[in-house]
Amino acid sequence: MEARLFIIACIMYVFAQLSRWAIKHKILIDRNRFAIWHSTYLLLILSGALYLFLFVMSGGPGADFPWIKFIIGQILIDIYAGYNLVTNLQLPQNKQEPLIKTALDWCNTVYFAGFVASVVMFFFIQAFKIPSASMRDTLLEGDHLFVNKTAYGLRVPFSSKRLWAKPINKGDIIIFQFPAESREQQNCGGSQYGRDFVKRVVALPGDTVSVKDSRVYVNGELMPLMPYEKFEEVERVRYSQNDVPAFIQDNYQQLWEDHRLEQFFGMYLRDQFGPVVVPENTYFAMGDNRDNSCDSRFWGPVPMENIKGKAWLIHWPLNRIGRVK
Repeated sequence: MEARLFIIACIMYVFAQLSRWAIKHKILIDRNRFAIWHSTYLLLILSGALYLFLFVMSGGPGADFPWIKFIIGQILIDIYAGYNLVTNLQLPQNKQEPLIKTALDWCNTVYFAGFVASVVMFFFIQAFKIPSASMRDTLLEGDHLFVNKTAYGLRVPFSSKRLWAKPINKGDIIIFQFPAESREQQNCGGSQYGRDFVKRVVALPGDTVSVKDSRVYVNGELMPLMPYEKFEEVERVRYSQNDVPAFIQDNYQQLWEDHRLEQFFGMYLRDQFGPVVVPENTYFAMGDNRDNSCDSRFWGPVPMENIKGKAWLIHWPLNRIGRVK
């Protein structure tokens, strides 16, 4: 979202500078030019606000953008801008100056706030909406939360490096961009390219992970059940190693790292998985709602560079406000 906010801030900054140039050269004295300029200003500022609002409310990066709502809202904005154009064509010249001053004040406010907010969101805090039930009951569908993007160090722009890097621990709830290399990659029933996911870290780089009858083993040791883990009374699926072609057995680890293991095993991976070794600079993540989570069992490890931060605080709905644990 920070990139979109930055782009909108840049557009408003350029518009404000061009407006000052037009005022200096007395271009806006002409009533027709003033009317067009003011209507353009309304279109830019209202369309940008509408897009950002719908983008945030739809769930942010990777979520399905509500284009129907946007088109309806944009039509209403166009009608209002057209009405404003007609009104300004009849506006006396002595009333233009207050409108120009107000418009430029708003432009300055928007681009300054946009630049500050985009920096804050890139380095420090990101808003995130829970899209599914995979983290029930820790996080519920529709929860809005803040992500602490400094939890694991300060990200260096245009690189995977972090300043003052801090370790990621087992049990941390992380927000990350799904590890898809292209839109053609299919996981969890479709393309997850560009989407943000939220899961809990179960294993660290170098750990050996397996799942037997839905229970997680790390380095051969059965992990104790935690209060946040949720299971359902479902029929557990099993398969025999004899049923698995030798090619798949021999390339199990690589297929998992290449996000292709799900193609061969499907739902079997929910209850029977591994063993695999978590590669260097990657993490094994699972949803707390273990029987309803498409996670590292299905699509592989989470690279460190994909991790955006740590889930920090639920801020909506009001009855759910509190720190994420």
